[in-house]
Amino acid sequence: QVQLVESGGGLVQAGGSLRLSCSPSMRIFSIYSMGWFRQAPGKEREFVATITWNTGSAYHADSVKGRFTISRDNAKNTLYLQMNNLKPEDTAVYYCAAGRSSPQNMAVNLRLVDYWGQGTQVTVSS
Repeated sequence: QVQLVESGGGLVQAGGSLRLSCSPSMRIFSIYSMGWFRQAPGKEREFVATITWNTGSAYHADSVKGRFTISRDNAKNTLYLQMNNLKPEDTAVYYCAAGRSSPQNMAVNLRLVDYWGQGTQVTVSS
């Protein structure tokens, strides 16, 4: 069963913006960090950004620093990824993730992810 649900993907021109959202579809347990990963055609799934749920301490991949911002709204039980100045290289399926590990550890080891969303397509045209 899908336990995280993403929304907000779509088709945009280079330089445009999108905001992705992620919410649980059912109750999840023992979560310390949440994050975003992406997978482009023919490539492995890669880290984009992670955040601690309680404190909001964030960690972003070098490729998106200054353009993407991860955040969370505890009251709404929702995770966000604000994506600005999008580039064609950002085209991928974006997956929401949650787990018990730290943002740093989750970023380098996808096996530490306990829950995955089904993914939302982001396409950036040139």
